[in-house]
Amino acid sequence: MKLKLILFFCVFLTLVIGCAKPPLAEMDSARDAVFRAENDNDAVQYAGSTLARARDTLNRMQAEADSKRYDAARTLAAEAAEAAEKAITDGRAAAARGKDEAASLLSSLKAEIEETNRNISRARYSLLDLDYDSLDRDLRNAYDAADRAEADFNAGRYQDALNTARAVRADLFNINQKIANAVTRKK
Repeated sequence: MKLKLILFFCVFLTLVIGCAKPPLAEMDSARDAVFRAENDNDAVQYAGSTLARARDTLNRMQAEADSKRYDAARTLAAEAAEAAEKAITDGRAAAARGKDEAASLLSSLKAEIEETNRNISRARYSLLDLDYDSLDRDLRNAYDAADRAEADFNAGRYQDALNTARAVRADLFNINQKIANAVTRKK
């Protein structure tokens, strides 16, 4: 009797384990979510670490499914999908912040360039000892770079616009610093 019970239990356990099926729908859903995140420019640009975590979790999910540990694969599928959605959400939020920051910086940049142009004119009028050809070239470069930043902004490349605008601002600071140093030397 005891032998029959053990044999019955072994057959039952084999059937239960043998009948377990991989969570195909959950795994496909996770793959789709990660694919969407990988093809979302904002997620790729601004939420790379979250996207990498989603990819890693997807790989672990597949390894668990291949090892027939379907409960673990199901759990990892949900985690991968969640991480992919978070990458998309975080990417969009970061892009919006970048857009706002770039718009703010660009709105003040032309005025800063014009102010620097006036400073160069005043320095020329005051006969300060400066390399005006170099200052004029630097100012033209600032105008050109500001135009590129504006074009990047209009094309939706907010991070590029922000980086270029920051570089222009630094160049303007350097020009104005040269003028200020020349004023100090003249006194």
